[in-house]
Amino acid sequence: MRPITKTAAFALTCLAFVSCAVPDGSRTRADQTAGGDEVTARRVGLPTTLPPMKAFSGTQITRPTRANSVIAGDFLDLSFQLESGRPLPVLTRFEGPVTLRVTGNAPTYMMADLTRLLARLRIEAGINIRQVSGSETASITLEVIPKRQLQRLVPHAACFVAPNVSSWQDYKAARGTARLDWAKMRTRTKMAVFLPGDVSPQELRDCLHEEVAQALGPVNDLYRLHDSVFNDDNFHTVLTGFDMLILRAYYAPELASGMSRGDVAARLPQVLARLNPAGGTGAPRMGGASPEAWKVAIEVALGGGQSKTRRREASAQAVTIARNMGWRDTRLAFSLFAYGRLNMRQDSKGAFAAFREAEAIYRANPETALHAAHMGVQLAAYALSAGQAEEAIAIVNSHISPVMRAENAALLATLMMIKAEALDLAGRGAEAQLVRLDSLGWARYGFGSNEQVGARLSEIAAISPG
Repeated sequence: MRPITKTAAFALTCLAFVSCAVPDGSRTRADQTAGGDEVTARRVGLPTTLPPMKAFSGTQITRPTRANSVIAGDFLDLSFQLESGRPLPVLTRFEGPVTLRVTGNAPTYMMADLTRLLARLRIEAGINIRQVSGSETASITLEVIPKRQLQRLVPHAACFVAPNVSSWQDYKAARGTARLDWAKMRTRTKMAVFLPGDVSPQELRDCLHEEVAQALGPVNDLYRLHDSVFNDDNFHTVLTGFDMLILRAYYAPELASGMSRGDVAARLPQVLARLNPAGGTGAPRMGGASPEAWKVAIEVALGGGQSKTRRREASAQAVTIARNMGWRDTRLAFSLFAYGRLNMRQDSKGAFAAFREAEAIYRANPETALHAAHMGVQLAAYALSAGQAEEAIAIVNSHISPVMRAENAALLATLMMIKAEALDLAGRGAEAQLVRLDSLGWARYGFGSNEQVGARLSEIAAISPG
């Protein structure tokens, strides 16, 4: 039984921003790197003293807008199936108050993010959860270990949660045994979340949100969910209003560990009507399942261990399957996004046509404005590389608000750096300097080290014809 993981390979967002393809007749950043001098000529140096790291202070609380009957179907699929497709026989949760402890070398910024997360879980999800000292026994143990040590055992995981263990040593001893089998559980008594301590503050926070949520509740991910961290597209990185509603339902008094899918389905309409009155009533409506062939194509396209040619072929196959299914939802858009990311250097026109189509799909629904912003960063970079400064500025400005609401500092910093380059290109140097300086505080949270912040600045400077 594999652990429930947040897959590093699926973090295919601006967090892994790569050089953008540029119009015909221009040189790509790859060409510049090969040439060895043009990147150096465009390098933007970091100030001697960087501004303080910025952090988000308040989360905008939202509620899902779809019907409770649909949400009930999502709840059942999230709660009674593993990511592998293996069914879970009963609902499991913690019964009674939940305690959480932190062990290992936890950075200060992680503890601040944990405090905010626990407050949200108490207020928005109604879960009786509190932190205890690291030496106490706890329901959930967060153990911070080096990334290399974590990935030595679970190579493709950025972080993960495991049941029935309370330490890294305990987990290693239990590997290959029934103790780690989610399907054999009837209730939850202890969980361990393993986090890398040597990554950027944002990556650590993202792991914290998803893995603590899975330690408490759903252990599945669904590609059809556009407003949830329980989705392997990883566009949402902090718990959303939908996620909090799911967790609140998980711990509703009408439900209990050991209940079958049928028992939970019978009680969910009453539970959701009470927790989310605006969603109405009705029996659970099951969402459309994604074909296995499409999921495999996406996993090959975005995963490691395959040649670039094979990954590009898989991304094209994902788009074809999505179109043949008649989808016009986030799954088609995500397929197009994957295709665009993998074909920027081979077919820049086709790649950016894919980004534009994906952005149009995402923009059609106000609830996927964040997703559209991930397309926007590619389109803004493309406009910048083409010397279209005002267009790049306009694209960035249209996406800033949803990115702020989603608390994605890495994407925010990248957009602002692109805007700064565009302002420079437009001859507005004073404005450019202010925007660039403002981006650095967010970049320190989003990317971590000064070296990574400087590298991002240089990558973006390299695509500007200025």
